[in-house]
Amino acid sequence: MSQSTDSAPVADFPRLDWVDEALTPALRAAVEALPAAERLVARYHRGWCEADGAPRRPAKSGGGKAVRPALTLLCALAVGARPSAAVPGAVAVELVHDFTLLHDDVIDGDALRRHRPAAWSLFGTPAAVLTGDALLVAALRALTDAPGGQGPAAQELVGALLELVEGQSRDVAFEQAYEVSVADYLAMATGKTGALIGCACALGGVLGGADPDRVAGLREFGRRLGVAFQCADDVLGIWGRSALSGKPVGADLAARKKSLPVVAALAAPGAASRRLRDLYRAPGPLGANDIALARRLLEETGGRRAAEEEAHRQLAAALRALARARPTADACRQLHALARAMTHRAS
Repeated sequence: MSQSTDSAPVADFPRLDWVDEALTPALRAAVEALPAAERLVARYHRGWCEADGAPRRPAKSGGGKAVRPALTLLCALAVGARPSAAVPGAVAVELVHDFTLLHDDVIDGDALRRHRPAAWSLFGTPAAVLTGDALLVAALRALTDAPGGQGPAAQELVGALLELVEGQSRDVAFEQAYEVSVADYLAMATGKTGALIGCACALGGVLGGADPDRVAGLREFGRRLGVAFQCADDVLGIWGRSALSGKPVGADLAARKKSLPVVAALAAPGAASRRLRDLYRAPGPLGANDIALARRLLEETGGRRAAEEEAHRQLAAALRALARARPTADACRQLHALARAMTHRAS
């Protein structure tokens, strides 16, 4: 259940060129400061070069749509600050996001990332893990080197990291658990995905000089948006298209992941739910026919509908929290558009 599909095209996705322009110089500087071996893996992972270090053609400025840095910069704007004040926070959350993706691909055994071989599959597991570690250190350095970053901003990031690790741990534990409730899933998603997106939004407020109440509203906006994003990601991982997502569609089912459609379906009454439970508990790998059957059972039990409805509920809660942060009108409009695009991705 990797946070993997923020590179998927969506209808009416806001143009984030300005975010790229603000972020990329500082982000490249942070990556170039890494040790040589980790620098190569990080540059490859971000799409800046090929595996041998040769520049990639066409050159890419970054991976995905940089939604987390965009949220950081927009949340600074939302509290009346210049987005440039929050660039160190935007760099930090993007580096942490890359750290999680590198480790996620190792944990899940996913060999594809953004339409290319995942870093671990080319450079080896130790190199991918060490690069993730190096990016985490670089994230902390980017923030603590910033004016005012040593206090509340650094505490914000450290708190999110602790939640993120706990959420990832829950996700891994779910693979061996026979019973996972929707409440268990939402607690996992809040840590694994919501914590970092909440941190991205809060950092915009902190570095923008906002008072604690406005920061709290931005944090809750991001946390709820992160859960909505994960719910939508789970649906995309089962019913999306690999050409859009850059990931193998059906991999979560093949790995018997307890994504939200599955959790909701297993909790439903009826023969289809029992059949899905038997499929998930059967020994041996799931083949293409098994995956197709699982998809059909998820539809029949209402698992897909439940996940989509939860995404809508979480998005509504996010937008209510944003209103409590009293955002400026322009930033509010842009944050609404970005939030809706993140949770209504193409499938």
